[in-house]
Amino acid sequence: MAKALFQVRNLKKYFKTSRGVVHAVDDISFDIEEGKTLGIVGESGCGKSTTGRCLIRLIEPTSGQVFYRDQDICQLSRAEMKKLRKEMQIIFQDPYASLNPRKSVLQIIAEPLLYNKIMPGADKFAIEKRVLELMDKVGLAERLINTYPHELDGGRRQRIGIARALAMEPKFIVCDEPVSALDVSIQAQILNLLKELQRELSLTYVFITHDLSVVNHFSDDIIVMYLGQIVEKAPADELFENPLHPYTQALLSAILVPAVGANRDRIKLRGELTSPIDPPPVCRFAKRCNYYNQDCAAGVPPLLEITPGHFVACHRIKPGSNTLVEAN
Repeated sequence: MAKALFQVRNLKKYFKTSRGVVHAVDDISFDIEEGKTLGIVGESGCGKSTTGRCLIRLIEPTSGQVFYRDQDICQLSRAEMKKLRKEMQIIFQDPYASLNPRKSVLQIIAEPLLYNKIMPGADKFAIEKRVLELMDKVGLAERLINTYPHELDGGRRQRIGIARALAMEPKFIVCDEPVSALDVSIQAQILNLLKELQRELSLTYVFITHDLSVVNHFSDDIIVMYLGQIVEKAPADELFENPLHPYTQALLSAILVPAVGANRDRIKLRGELTSPIDPPPVCRFAKRCNYYNQDCAAGVPPLLEITPGHFVACHRIKPGSNTLVEAN
C-alpha cells in the first residue's frame, strides 16, 4: 500500500449567507496515496471544487485537519504556507478565464518562476529557455511563445495552464474539471498528457469531475460526494463493478453503454434536493432515495468500511454485506 501524501480529517467548509449557513463541505475524511489519482465525483454543488481548494488552502477550511506529509497545513502561517504551496498546484476548469488575456504565453508561464524566485539571478534568456522546456513538455509549439490566450483554442490554453502549474515542480496537483470546458476531441489529448506527466514526474492528483466515464479511466480511487458529504469511496474498478450506495447506482445508470447488446436500466431519482443551508441531521439523500424508510431518519449515516477498501454511508448497508438491503 502506497504511503498517504494527504490525510484529511473531519474537513468542513461553511459559508454564511443571508438565508443561513451553507454546508458546502461537511465533516469529510479521506487519504490520498502518493503517486496515485483520487477522483472526486458528484453533481454540481456537491462540494467537489471546494474540497480541492481547501486541500491547498486556496480557501480556508472552517474546521478540520489537512495533513500533508504528516504536517497539518491548516496550522501554518501565511508565510509558511507560501513556501509549501510550491509543492501544490491547481489546474482550473476554464482555460478561457484562468489565463490573463493581457499576457503572452511566455509571461504567463514565467510568472510563477519570477514571483516565487525559482530561478534567482537568471536573466531573461534563461527564463525563456525554461519556459520553452515547459512548453515542449506539455506539447505546445515553440512558435506560440509570444502569442496571447485569445489567439489560441481551448486545448492549447489548457496546456498553458498545465505548463504554468508544472513550473513550480509540484508534487501534488488539483485537477478541477480540467477537460469539461473542452471539445470531446481535445479531452482525450489532455487526459493522456496528464497521465504521461504523472508517470514521468511521479505526480499525485486529485481529479475533480462530474463525468463518471472519464474518472473511471483516470483514477485509482474514487470518492462520490452528495451535498457536501462522502457517500461512497472505493477503488475505481470496485466502484464501477459493485456500486453500493443508491446515489452511486443512480449516477452509474446514467452512463451511456456503447457495447452492442448492452443493457442497463436507468434509475430515476424521485423527490427534491435537500437544501444545503442548515440541513437537518439525517441522511441528505433520503428524499430522493428509492429505498427510503423510517430508519433513514435515524441520523446522518456514518461512512463505514463494508468490504476491504470499500466505504459506504447508508443506513441500509452493513459491514460485510456486498448488496443494498431492499426496501420493505
